[in-house]
Amino acid sequence: MPELLFPLDSSKKFNEQQIIGHNRWHPDIPAAVTVKRDSTFRAHCREWFDGAIHNDDSAEDILNAPLKGVHCLSGPFAIEGAEPGDLLIVDILDVGPIPQEDSGPLAGQGWGYTGIFAKLNGGGFLTDQFPDAYKAIWDFSGQSATSRHVPGVKYTGIVHPGLMGTAPSAQLLAKWNKREGALIETDPHRVPPLALPPEPEDAILGTLSGDEFGRVAAEAARTAPPRENGGNQDIKNLTKGTRVFYPVFVPGANLSVGDLHFSQGDGEITFCGAIEMGGFIDLHVDVIKGGMETYGVYENAIFVPGNTDPLYSQWIAFSGTSVTLDGEQKYLDSDLAYKRACLHAIDYLTKFGYSPEQAYLLLGSAPIEGRLSGVVDIPNSCATVYIPTAIFDFPVLPSAAGPHQIDPGIGAPRASFSAGTKA
Repeated sequence: MPELLFPLDSSKKFNEQQIIGHNRWHPDIPAAVTVKRDSTFRAHCREWFDGAIHNDDSAEDILNAPLKGVHCLSGPFAIEGAEPGDLLIVDILDVGPIPQEDSGPLAGQGWGYTGIFAKLNGGGFLTDQFPDAYKAIWDFSGQSATSRHVPGVKYTGIVHPGLMGTAPSAQLLAKWNKREGALIETDPHRVPPLALPPEPEDAILGTLSGDEFGRVAAEAARTAPPRENGGNQDIKNLTKGTRVFYPVFVPGANLSVGDLHFSQGDGEITFCGAIEMGGFIDLHVDVIKGGMETYGVYENAIFVPGNTDPLYSQWIAFSGTSVTLDGEQKYLDSDLAYKRACLHAIDYLTKFGYSPEQAYLLLGSAPIEGRLSGVVDIPNSCATVYIPTAIFDFPVLPSAAGPHQIDPGIGAPRASFSAGTKA
């Protein structure tokens, strides 16, 4: 096992650990650990809500999920010799649930969760159609996950970090805050909001304290979106064996990682759409000096996917075009086309006995593939969503006999509130 440089005690909160991580992006958050170039290490990672979501049959915890406290990130890890303008090479050697603990109160201890967030507390890709809070618990058995809340399916996990990236420079942070602030101002009262501005409440900033903590907390960027530094990209193919090249914006690069997923579909469409968990990740790091200019990589990460994805060979696919639900034609709107493809898949799965919410939770957490299938044939963009047929315990293809009817079980728990009630 590689040397454990960022340990987490499952009996303590994230901000009570031996080494304190962070939940904001800022160049002045001190490195928690310094590592040498061409070195390997292990980090423990807490699931993104630090234990706020429970293994039960209620969705009240999803309704009241503390979004101001996410994401719980392990790091920053400073890499000796890394300087602005370099490329940081990160190899994912291994990643998995909390080691040596197959049961317990924290996600990753033998179980994980998927949530549909309430529209007034984050929402999701299809929040207008699914405005209320729901939850599904998934039990792990080796590489597979099953759920009492979404019966009839079994997934082989595509285990990966949802969030990994380097620290921004002061100039890049200012750019983020300016452009996201301008977007918010176009519709400041939108629900869900267009972006999340800096928020000092519930900020965790490593070892910072006093006036310096207050200054950084007021400036630091939230970790919700992907940006030039990588960040919350939620790319399901960042599995074991992946190599990522990140731009370096500050001395040491200050790499951070978290938001581990046991499985996820392309798009993580429910927002908390993966099977969320805590766990461990083993990384190898090195540096390409001057790599940003050499390869023209200034505002994006490059990655070579891992080779440990499950080998699904048969799929059922659904298409969607850029026409709204009320029949309005949009011009090459690929986001809308993917929404329509997902809605078509959800509608199809309800014919087998699933509730719409169960089908939505399935699409967020299963290893589905989303594709932009056509982006040039005006006026309609075409997007497709592919679902592996082998995840189902029953025949899922259309047939003359009609759809097989499953027992939907206890269903996905729904929070006891109306969509118009603020969380």
